[in-house]
Amino acid sequence: MANQNDSFIDEVTEDLRRDRLFGLFRRYGWIAILFVLLLVGGVTFREISQSRAQAEAEAWGDAVLMAEESGDPAAILKVDSAGREGREALAGLLAAAGWVENGSTDAAAEALQTIASDENTDSLLHDLAELKLVMLNGAKMDPSRRDAVLTRLSQTGAPFELLALEQKAVALIEAGRDEDAITLIRQIQQKDGLSEALRMRLSEMMIALGVEPEALPSHSAG
Repeated sequence: MANQNDSFIDEVTEDLRRDRLFGLFRRYGWIAILFVLLLVGGVTFREISQSRAQAEAEAWGDAVLMAEESGDPAAILKVDSAGREGREALAGLLAAAGWVENGSTDAAAEALQTIASDENTDSLLHDLAELKLVMLNGAKMDPSRRDAVLTRLSQTGAPFELLALEQKAVALIEAGRDEDAITLIRQIQQKDGLSEALRMRLSEMMIALGVEPEALPSHSAG
């Protein structure tokens, strides 16, 4: 008899629980449904936005390639960047490279200066423009300005640290400070991350300075 009573009580309790849950669902279920709809809508919107952005980026890249093939670097700057500052800077760098190949160094310098002067430019592209501007103008730059730019770009851990140090060595050679240049080159050669191309250029600089380059252990290329 006790078992029957217990079973009856359990059934009643279960029914009451189901009724209570059903009542709660009727009262607040719309909140759960709304939450699910918002979640699904958010995911869908994000996927659509990402697909649209990717398609737009690919279209811009194709347009830039076509402009490059035209042989007129100025055409690259005319490609609509859709207001994206990173694209404008990248287009400027590509146009500058084209002008350098064509021998139009003044136009290249102007394009690079525009990027370097824009404080809103992506920091990596900004630094690359400044480095290329130093490489392009070289001794024509104001010495103090050149040194300030290279000092900042050659800070430890900076993206273009090794290339900026190489340009520092070039500046020392142009200033007739061969011993200082040799010391700096040897310091650069001891750093990790030297590419094979940079290693060769440093060795050639040492030979030009009358110093036999030392045999150095190979480092991982970067």
